[in-house]
Amino acid sequence: MRTKVAVIGPGNIGTDLMIKLVRLSERLEMAAMVGIDPASDGLARAARLGVPTTADGVDGLIAMDGFADIEIVLDATSARSHVVNDAKLSPYGKTMVDLTPAAIGPYVVPAVNLDSVLPARNLNMVTCGGQATIPIVAAVSRVAPVPYAEIVASIASRSAGPGTRANIDEFTATTAHAIEKVGGAARGKAIIVLNPAEPPLIMRDTVLCLVDAPGEATRARIGHAVEEMVEAVAGYVPGYRLRQRVQITAVPQRLPTLTGDAAVTHQVSVFLEVAGAGHYLPAYAGNLDIMTSAAVAAAERIAEANR
Repeated sequence: MRTKVAVIGPGNIGTDLMIKLVRLSERLEMAAMVGIDPASDGLARAARLGVPTTADGVDGLIAMDGFADIEIVLDATSARSHVVNDAKLSPYGKTMVDLTPAAIGPYVVPAVNLDSVLPARNLNMVTCGGQATIPIVAAVSRVAPVPYAEIVASIASRSAGPGTRANIDEFTATTAHAIEKVGGAARGKAIIVLNPAEPPLIMRDTVLCLVDAPGEATRARIGHAVEEMVEAVAGYVPGYRLRQRVQITAVPQRLPTLTGDAAVTHQVSVFLEVAGAGHYLPAYAGNLDIMTSAAVAAAERIAEANR
């Protein structure tokens, strides 16, 4: 029997998430789509797919027939809304999968740390940039200490809806913290770029890790670790790939980092792109697709662990 789940937020991310759950998941069953606008396209699509809906927000979800049978709630609203939603649902013991940067619960990047945080009631999916880049930082840090890591996530302006734009500040802070907490860097920095190019470009990410004095063997291990991690992420995000081979270059001189005593001699540069699967959103919206794909992977693992 499949585990019943609800999605809060019938916008771009929530609707794509719903379609993935309905079409692709053999372990999860869409039991409710929750919104606040009766005229929203996401609620209308859910109804056409036979998914129970409510336009009365979380209060409406709690009042729905079958609410008691729902085990996992995926929140695709905004950071501020998630705080309210989580408080309302907390007394009912539902597991929350948070697709906003609210970061109430531990950060989750499925390819890196999912099993270690499964007991938590609220799991935070970081950000699209975090899902794309933190696995790479983690791969490098497993081979050599990373005193500093910086990521730049470039997404098509047309793929950044109201929720994404409202969360820009939270995006940078949450992603930077997760680079350290999950990725293993001593210091992290995150930058997001909304690219207005027409036609829209797919999501592209740059990951820069500073490391100290890697020899030939270590350089080879770093490259291999990154390639293995890319393969792991692509297992649940098929459009995730390297744009070119991993680059490891010497810096002009031994540089102190922002972390204090640590110094670096080399920079690891990794260039990625993420194409969407096109379930609901266009292929250029890889930033949204990686979030929904990662959330489905997390929810399926939670369901498996709870059985």
